[in-house]
Amino acid sequence: MTEAPARSTGAEQVVWDLSVLYSGIDDPQIAQDTEAVKAMTQAFVAAYRGKVATLTAAQFVQAYHEMEALYDLMLKQTTYASLNFSTFSTDPQWGGFLQKMQEFASQIQQQLVFFELEWNALDDDHAARILADPALGGYRYHLEVARLNKPYQLSEVEEQLLLEKSVTGSSAWTRFFDQLMGALRVAWEGAQLPLQQALTRLYDNDRSVRARAQQAITDALAAKKMELTYIFNVLAADKASDDKRRGYPSWITPRNISNKAPDSVVNALIQAVTANYALVARHYRLKRALLGLDELFDYDRYAPLNLKDSDKFYTWEEARGIVLNAFQRFSPRMAMVAAKFFDENWIHAPIILGKRGGAYASYGTKSTHPFVFVNYDGKARDVETLAHELGHGVHMYLAKEAQPLTSMFTPLTTAEMASTFAEMVVFDDLMARESDREAQLAMLVGKVEGSFATIFRQIAMNRFEDAMHTARRSEGELTTERLNALWLETQRAMFGDSVTMTDNYGLWWSYIPHMLHTPGYVYAYAFGELLVLALYNIYKQQGESFVPNYEAVLAAGDSDYPDKLLARVGVDLNDPNFWAEGIKLLEALVSQEESLARELYPEKFA
Repeated sequence: MTEAPARSTGAEQVVWDLSVLYSGIDDPQIAQDTEAVKAMTQAFVAAYRGKVATLTAAQFVQAYHEMEALYDLMLKQTTYASLNFSTFSTDPQWGGFLQKMQEFASQIQQQLVFFELEWNALDDDHAARILADPALGGYRYHLEVARLNKPYQLSEVEEQLLLEKSVTGSSAWTRFFDQLMGALRVAWEGAQLPLQQALTRLYDNDRSVRARAQQAITDALAAKKMELTYIFNVLAADKASDDKRRGYPSWITPRNISNKAPDSVVNALIQAVTANYALVARHYRLKRALLGLDELFDYDRYAPLNLKDSDKFYTWEEARGIVLNAFQRFSPRMAMVAAKFFDENWIHAPIILGKRGGAYASYGTKSTHPFVFVNYDGKARDVETLAHELGHGVHMYLAKEAQPLTSMFTPLTTAEMASTFAEMVVFDDLMARESDREAQLAMLVGKVEGSFATIFRQIAMNRFEDAMHTARRSEGELTTERLNALWLETQRAMFGDSVTMTDNYGLWWSYIPHMLHTPGYVYAYAFGELLVLALYNIYKQQGESFVPNYEAVLAAGDSDYPDKLLARVGVDLNDPNFWAEGIKLLEALVSQEESLARELYPEKFA
């Protein structure tokens, strides 16, 4: 059943076509592919188990080719299961199918785990001789990166046990969380709204509507606080157990290794952002003045300013035109790829009952194509989200087209580069074509708030994650009240005295999925946004000559370390001052909005 937005957007029937994967849950090809994956796995194990130490560089390449074929077929199954589950998260049929595919994938991974373990068991001199052989080609990077995990790897039996238990452990608990959120209903004016729709009420012009929405959402979350608190505790404890067994020095270490981001780079990012929290207060003091309020509460943060076009409604076709036109002006190739998502039904857009909230892009498989998932409600932020996810989609498509499967999955840090750059392209295009000063201010305020959400809010959430994992490991199971206190403490540090965080807001950590699905993920948003501010500045300086270099970085996927790839477009991630330069560009936007606001409304600042 569809829960329609207040106004029709035209996105109600925009659903993806998954037939490139399978025709349905009963498609006999699923069972055939399962048997094929089993056979390929058995052949791989017979060919390489116990023999990795004897392989030549050319034989390593052959082994990778065989693994890629195997994983691509298995990815076809897990992708089909996860895409359907995200749209029908409360349907037990799809929940059961997802569990079945996860269990099967775990069984296969357990059989293949020997390969990396045997490679990492080689002494450094032997490994160095293999890595120096030019016959490895692009696989040299992946073999080198695999050895970063050497200090933290366990025995084969232990690795297999961890993979096996994750299916009924962390994966099961995150699935339960998704089902809870998909089924959650918020009481609103006699109706029961999905959480995603209830959250849109925080953008209403009427302050009383925003306040009531905050209370209604809090009540809905409070009704599930026992389950949500337990899920967060179990997953934090599960991670602590794994981290301790592997010997990771910090809860964030495995995420940094996965992101190919040295601890020093991540710490410099976090320090640069937290040291500039005063920028957030500057913006929200400005917003408070523009709204004419004596005090700004957490439910006022997204209040429209009642400026020209500040609460404009966009149909799906209008959003499509805005995004594709902006992409076209920057890069015809980028626009051509993005158009495929619309024309070939690679997007799922409507808000429907049982559909999980948020937005994401999925790689699909090497042999198919990516998909984009959004909950489109016609607001300006939905247009930005569409641009963001299509940026991911274009990145995934170009990497899939240019790279083998092993190199197409970009680390989270540089993955967010393409999405936030796409948002910037759309914003800059709209801003350049807008002549009305009031409309420009509305757009500028929206852009600043979007950047704050991506940079400062995500780092504040990272600080909450850090506090939560640290407290869970030192204090034991955390109560709801303890988690609320950690959330409010880290949020208040960001807003200072510019926004009053109510006690109700203390519970709002409990619906954020990233901290459960991918612990440590959130700093990647800030990484990507500040990186994009620097990249966009380079683009402004270089003009069209920048575009092919940027496209080449996207197409490179995960074929080299992020710092080496980004050096191609003039970015030095290892410069400790890099993040500060990005924040200076954001500060310039804040100064611009302040200047324009004072010019247009001097009476509000008398």
